[in-house]
Amino acid sequence: MKHQNKLSKFTWEGLGDISAGRKNLGPDMPVLVYRLFQYTLKDILAREYDEETACRLYRAAGHLAGTELAKNVLDLSGDFDFFIANLTNKLKELKIGILRIEKADLYSLSFTLTVSEDLDCSGLPVSGETVCDYDEGFIAGILETYSGHPFTVKEIDCWASGDRTCRFTAASQ
Repeated sequence: MKHQNKLSKFTWEGLGDISAGRKNLGPDMPVLVYRLFQYTLKDILAREYDEETACRLYRAAGHLAGTELAKNVLDLSGDFDFFIANLTNKLKELKIGILRIEKADLYSLSFTLTVSEDLDCSGLPVSGETVCDYDEGFIAGILETYSGHPFTVKEIDCWASGDRTCRFTAASQ
């Protein structure tokens, strides 16, 4: 059973009116709570299925989230430099991470980028593995929505693998 064969039930509107629902607590929450949700869900998925399936499902969820964030939060009307500036500002404003483009080949649509202080792994114990499967999908969804081309994103450096920033390669398929 693959997620591509079924229509998504997710809608941006389904996120609700956070300001109306959280009048006292507001829209923010600690990264600890986000990670508690993320890593316990990934653990259950890995136990119920297997590690590979859990990672694939996280990439798929990240892709959907990146696509929806791009469509609903980003300004997709400008050139690449405008898009990257807007994306960088939004990721920082939403406290997702600090984006930096290291290499960009607009002809082949291939990039190397870093995300520092990211939600998923900055500060985790070193395990020797990359763990940002969700981010791979998230970045792919954003780039695909902007460019109209599908992307493959692979994390090559991670806080959990001993680096102090997450580095990704992104290439149009």
